[in-house]
Amino acid sequence: MTDERSHKFSEGEGFGDPYDEFDLDPPELEVSPDEVDPVDSRVVTDLLDRQAIPSDRVSVKDLVEVGLSYMQINRFEQATETFERAARFADEDSLDAQEAWVNKGAAHGQLEEWDEAIGSYREALRIDDDSEHAATAETNLAYALWESGQTEQALEHSERAVEIDQRFPQAWFNRGFFLLERGLAEDALNCFDNAIRLGFRNVQVVEEKARALEEVGEDEEAERLAEEAEEMRKQAEQELVQE
Repeated sequence: MTDERSHKFSEGEGFGDPYDEFDLDPPELEVSPDEVDPVDSRVVTDLLDRQAIPSDRVSVKDLVEVGLSYMQINRFEQATETFERAARFADEDSLDAQEAWVNKGAAHGQLEEWDEAIGSYREALRIDDDSEHAATAETNLAYALWESGQTEQALEHSERAVEIDQRFPQAWFNRGFFLLERGLAEDALNCFDNAIRLGFRNVQVVEEKARALEEVGEDEEAERLAEEAEEMRKQAEQELVQE
């Protein structure tokens, strides 16, 4: 199962041009790159506490961008702290707060801190269980519950994610995976096909679809997809080496 599927986080607004390393310098925080290590986990927290910056001077969106950048460079502990800070500074029960909680859950998921991830996703859904971030929260919550052994609840939340947004491919893939694990291969196939039609086609999706096809007796097509998945895996490995 891929990180894309298991730990979906928001896209943010982006920093524009690609960067070689993370440069923590949102103007609202007045950080000098000469004075702090840009990947120091204490930078954001200590700076805000030390200067006692009023909440109306803190850009929650900038804090979320900082957290997302930490995610991009695999600094997940720093990301959790930054997203929590963003949630605390956001207006109570706002969409900004919800986005921060969803992202905090994703960062905890990368660290396999499932209880913390589950708590973050539940907090996001408490704020609004039908918003633009709700399907992502439900999908990620389903995976975190699965990893923590709560399989029944995992399927329920994956189904809820599909109900919220039928065009969210990761939700369909999650649901298909959980159904297949319960032996419901036909239903799982429909979910995998929906995920692929919506543009979510990677090694894991193809492998799981091949497994479902094998379960329903379509061995020839299952073998073809298994070979395709292997080719996709080799290509990905080659690209990684080239990078």
